Amino acid sequence: MANETTLTSILINGARGRMGHALIEAARNAGITSVAAIDQGDDAASVIGAAGAVLDFSHHTATLPLARLCAGHGKPLIVGTTGHTAAEREAILEAVRTLPVVWAGNYSIGVTLLNHLVKIAAATLDASYQIELVEMHHRHKKDAPSGTAETLLQIAREARHLPPQVIRNGRAGLTGERPSDEIGVHALRGGDVVGDHTVYFAGEGERLELTHRAANRAIFAIGAIRAAQWVVSRAPGIYGMGDVLGISE
Repeated sequence: MANETTLTSILINGARGRMGHALIEAARNAGITSVAAIDQGDDAASVIGAAGAVLDFSHHTATLPLARLCAGHGKPLIVGTTGHTAAEREAILEAVRTLPVVWAGNYSIGVTLLNHLVKIAAATLDASYQIELVEMHHRHKKDAPSGTAETLLQIAREARHLPPQVIRNGRAGLTGERPSDEIGVHALRGGDVVGDHTVYFAGEGERLELTHRAANRAIFAIGAIRAAQWVVSRAPGIYGMGDVLGISE
């Protein structure tokens, strides 16, 4: 096991948004005494030297220059920004090849464990246990299904060695029996729901339900800070939240 390093200072890129505010609070609650908070237009180069790790929760176009800056200063990086193009992702990975990096689309500790449990259940239970996923978010959410739901669907599908075509978004207008190898997904929208995800494994005579409910956005910030505390003691490489929790294969 790597020697543990105490993280006392961080740099947050994207600090003026809701997630940025949550990260600042989570960092201070975790005993990180120095938090440099920057956003679009601020000079990261002037403050990065004092940071033990850098967290990026900004815009996809800002990650690459920040990654290059981290590489130049030898700073571990935590990437929570999404929406990168394939070219941007490739360039970022090239820039950080000498750094320890945690890169995840969802930093919730509970969702990370849910991903792991869904993989086990989908691989253990055969096709006589049909898979359905239901997710619910606030009425302002623009995409459906959610990114977390998309990840869960991919995990379940790959665990059963099924092609992408088995995913069925709703069933309006369909007739006939449900195929055993189909994976259904249903998106609900309303109110101020932060994020609920339930994966059903429905068999004859029994049903397994795996559920995660997010009560507030602080859970994502807490997970990201935990990732930052973990990664500072790691060798260069690209890690996920499963690595942080010790449940990656």
